[in-house]
Amino acid sequence: MSLDSARQAFLSEVAELLQSMEDALLTLEDQPGDPESLNEVFRAMHTIKGTGGVFGYDPVVDFTHRVETLMDDVRSGKTSLTKPLIATLFACRDHTARLVDAIADAPEGESGLDAELAQAGAELLERLGQAEPSSRSAEVLNTVADAEAPKHLPATTDVWTITLRFHRDAFRNGMDPLSFLRYLGSLGEMVHVETLFDVCDEHEDPFDPEGCYLCFGIAFRSDASKETIAGVFDFADEDCDIRILEPDSAHAKYLELLSSVPDERVGCIGELLVGVGALTQHELDRALALQAQESSSAEPASDVASPKRRLGEILVEQGSVKPGMVEQAAKTQEGARARRQEETRLIRVDALRLGHLIDLVGELVTSSAAIRVMADRAQMEDMTEVVDSVDYLVSEIRDNALQLRMVPIGDSLSRFRRVVRDASQALGKEIDLVITGGETELDKTVVEKMTDPLTHLIRNAVDHGIETPEVRAGTGKSLNGTIHINAFHDSGHIVIEIADDGAGLDAARIRAKAEERGLVSAEDSLTQEETLRLIFAPGLSTKAEATNLSGRGVGMDVVKRNIEALRGSVELESELGNGTKITIVLPLTLAIIDGFLVSAGTDQYVIPLSQVVECVEIDAAQTMKQHDQHYINLRGEVLPFIRLTELFESQPQGSDSRRRESLVVVRFGHHKMGLVVDRLLGELQTVIKPLGKVFERLRGVAGATILGTGDIALILDASELAAIANTTGDHGRKRQSRS
Repeated sequence: MSLDSARQAFLSEVAELLQSMEDALLTLEDQPGDPESLNEVFRAMHTIKGTGGVFGYDPVVDFTHRVETLMDDVRSGKTSLTKPLIATLFACRDHTARLVDAIADAPEGESGLDAELAQAGAELLERLGQAEPSSRSAEVLNTVADAEAPKHLPATTDVWTITLRFHRDAFRNGMDPLSFLRYLGSLGEMVHVETLFDVCDEHEDPFDPEGCYLCFGIAFRSDASKETIAGVFDFADEDCDIRILEPDSAHAKYLELLSSVPDERVGCIGELLVGVGALTQHELDRALALQAQESSSAEPASDVASPKRRLGEILVEQGSVKPGMVEQAAKTQEGARARRQEETRLIRVDALRLGHLIDLVGELVTSSAAIRVMADRAQMEDMTEVVDSVDYLVSEIRDNALQLRMVPIGDSLSRFRRVVRDASQALGKEIDLVITGGETELDKTVVEKMTDPLTHLIRNAVDHGIETPEVRAGTGKSLNGTIHINAFHDSGHIVIEIADDGAGLDAARIRAKAEERGLVSAEDSLTQEETLRLIFAPGLSTKAEATNLSGRGVGMDVVKRNIEALRGSVELESELGNGTKITIVLPLTLAIIDGFLVSAGTDQYVIPLSQVVECVEIDAAQTMKQHDQHYINLRGEVLPFIRLTELFESQPQGSDSRRRESLVVVRFGHHKMGLVVDRLLGELQTVIKPLGKVFERLRGVAGATILGTGDIALILDASELAAIANTTGDHGRKRQSRS
């Protein structure tokens, strides 16, 4: 991997870690003692520190090391996690992102910080209570390398249990058991020492006056680690058996360390226990030697070999660790194995390569349609089965290729928890964000382009919609306001609903502001829905005073424009005093769709198949016209419709008396309308091509496609066509044709 690729991987990893840290901090605001969230914040800072050290990003390492140290104190209970501290940790998370961005944007070879950024970091560390280091010392470098080394345990009220059983030749080998006890006493307090005599058994030679029969049971209080205590007996390894069991407080500490070991450092159970300090290397080697000895000396009674004893079982039997320690190590090992298996199922793919693949699949769809047209023209009936098979394979390739770009929308929606938190705190409001339907999948390109519109809508809900706690109390509402984001699939589209239980929209005030700005006149007659939709007009705001969040009349028009640019639509429902709901309907993908081909006059058009409800033959006796708008009585339902030949001023084929017309009923959101066409040409896969800047003002058209015959067909936008038909009549159709 090149250095640039490694740096890019580092930046991508940091973004993911900081997002995980933000989610964990949001959880900690509601559940301050959640151990998994505490570990997540610690791991994020620890991993960024370690990886930053590899690249030599000293400012990142220095800052994250201080935050990591604080989080370690929080996890161990030395420091309490308060609301102000969580707020500071949010600021530390944001500062880390700025540090990484500054280093990434700096010229190659330069990693210094500007004075403002350095000062901001120093102020945050002061708020954390962490002293700013005067220089980068060797101690910090060692901390990066040894971040997972076991830490000294604090003084406890319980004791270590140590058993020493000296071998018979200990005296002959020059061992002095009392010297070891005196050395051990220098590390702590010998609470109790019980001397036992290991008497001879019947299989042993008679009593040897020069032999050592001493065995000690020791209760020892110390803040030293197990490795340090075991080091006292290094010179007696071959002359005595040593058992060291940790006190209850150390046991709890080891269990906590085991649960927070990063996946990349998880090995076998023995290595895990040694890594956290619960087991010494000598104890592990002794257990492994016994395991190997048992395996080599076993003589199976049958053809099936007896299973090898587990290492954890041997360690417990030898008294090296407690059973609970082995169980926790096994859980950590199993969890890491499961996560690794999950990671091996996923690979990172460059978005540009994926986009190129989608483009190639689109060309394949067009070529497949051309093959069918050529086979039909040549009347090659023998080719029908082959062409059908190719169409099926192309359809499968298309669906699978598009699925590669589908991502759960919940990952993007959850980021708005931070938006709501920061905005509500700035305004002195108490707001809960509820997200449902996060598993709903959407094209990644659509998700990325929806971030800004959704941010505008949520900030408006926080600022305009939800009232202050005092106002809510006066109206009988709960002090906490609620913003609910819901996502779901509907007829080939994705629907995102943003609802709040706030004050709602004041239609009269919106109308007054619109008249004041000249958007409508006092004589204009508008429905409730049309009045509310005026908030999407550029520059219109009902906010008396602008804030950092909203109130300047910008944003809502951009929201509508961005959503429509994605071939989507936005609807608005509101009741004064009872909240507002905004419904956004978007296509699942921007690249390839299933379409329904029709012709009107000399032109052909494609209607998204997901919007088509039914097709019926039209009877002139069922139609009516009122205020330049056409209607039809469809089985008792009055349905508005427009003729595509009139809308696009296309020359009709045949005389009006002999021409047969069909009505295509389309649905968009909660509305239905009809499109009158001359011929129904059937379903097809459609590759959407943009029309370019020359036609960017053409309403009612989402794009174009190349048919198998090589002809061009316009792809219709039903929601835009309905807006044209309902609001402008014939005058609007003339204006549409001129544009």
